[in-house]
Amino acid sequence: MQPGALRLRLVVPGNVRHNSGGNVYNAALARELAVLGVDVETCPVDGDWPVGSAADRQRLGALLGDDGRGAGRTVTLVDGLLACGAPEELAAAAAAGRPAWILLHMPLDDAGHDEACLERRALREAAGVICTSTSAAAGIRARHGTYGLRVALPGTDTAALASGSEPPHLIAVAALLPNKDQSLLLAALSALPDLPWTASLIGSDTADPAYAALLRDTVQRLGLQDRVRIPGELRGPGLEAEWAAANLSLLISQAETYGLVVTESIARGVPVVVRSGTGAVEALAAGTPDPAPAPDHAAGWPGTAVALGADPAPLTDVLRQWLSGPSLRARWRAAAVDARDRLPGWDATARTVLETLDAERPAGLPPVAGPEKAATEDSPAAPAGGQ
Repeated sequence: MQPGALRLRLVVPGNVRHNSGGNVYNAALARELAVLGVDVETCPVDGDWPVGSAADRQRLGALLGDDGRGAGRTVTLVDGLLACGAPEELAAAAAAGRPAWILLHMPLDDAGHDEACLERRALREAAGVICTSTSAAAGIRARHGTYGLRVALPGTDTAALASGSEPPHLIAVAALLPNKDQSLLLAALSALPDLPWTASLIGSDTADPAYAALLRDTVQRLGLQDRVRIPGELRGPGLEAEWAAANLSLLISQAETYGLVVTESIARGVPVVVRSGTGAVEALAAGTPDPAPAPDHAAGWPGTAVALGADPAPLTDVLRQWLSGPSLRARWRAAAVDARDRLPGWDATARTVLETLDAERPAGLPPVAGPEKAATEDSPAAPAGGQ
C-alpha cells in the first residue's frame, strides 16, 4: 500500500473543547497518520453532540456528502460522538457512494430506547467501525449484537520519569465531572488525616461548573484546603510540574472505556489506582508482561483496581495501605517504571487504523446478528492486552 494514495477526512465534534481522551486520541491519530504519508484533513463539526439538533445533523450530512479536497481516494472517519446519533446522514452518504467509517471511543452514555436505536442504525450504515478499546467494542457488542468490529488501542507519548514528592503527592487528572467521581476521592482522602500526603484534582472546571463548585466547597467543608488543590485544567509546564511531583495517580470513574491518563501515568513511572469493572483496567494492563491476571498488590502490576460503589471506605483502605507501606509503594513504582518501556506509541495506533481502512472489505458492515444467527466475536486489529 502507498500511504500517499490515501486521503483521510477525520470528522470530530467541535463542542468538546476540554482535554478529553477522545480529543487526545483524534489529534494523535491525525498527527501520526500524517507522518506515515496520509493526507489528513481534520473537520470539526459544531453542535449539541451526541445526537445533536436537526441543524447539527444537516451540517454533518453536508460534510459527509461532500467529495472532500483534492483528487484520489478519500476515506471519511467520523467520531462516534457525532456518527452514532446520525444514521440518516450516514445512509445518505453511503447511497451517494461515500460511505463513512465510525471511530467509536465509547457507546452513547446510558442510551435510552431512541438513542440506542439511532446508534444501532448508525452502525449498520457505516462502512466499518473502529473501536478505541476492547471495552468499547464489548459494550457495543453486548448492546447491539454487533460483529465485525475492529480495535485500535490508544498509544502513549514518551515522557520524563516523575521524581515524586515528600510527603507523597497524589493526582487525579480528569475533567471535573460527576462520572469521574472526584467527590468520592475527596471523601476517601478525608479519612486519612493521620498520614502525610497532598493531592491535586486537575481537569476542566468548565464542562460542569456546578460540580466543580461543589468539589471546591467540599474541600473547604472537609478541612482539606491545606492538602488538596483544584487548579482547573492545566497544560504545558503547569501540568508537567504536577506529573513530575506525583507519586500516585487515580482514575476512579464510574464508567471508562479506556482512560488515557492511566497510560500517561505509567509512561512517567507513576502507578495508578483505577475502579474495577471499567475499561481503565485494560489501560492499567498496558505494558505489563502478563496482563491476564486481575491486578492486585502482589501481581507485578503498576497499581491496582478497587471495587467501588458509593462507599469511599475501600478506596481509603487501599490508600492507607499504600501511604503507610513503603514496600508496597516501591513495588508499584518499580512495576510502573518497568512497564513504561513496553508501552506502544501512537505510531502503532496509526498503523493499525491505516491497515484497517486499507483492508479489502464490503462496502457496508452488517452489525446486527439476526435471530437466526448468533453474533460472532469481534475481530480486533490489535491484541487486546496492550495499547
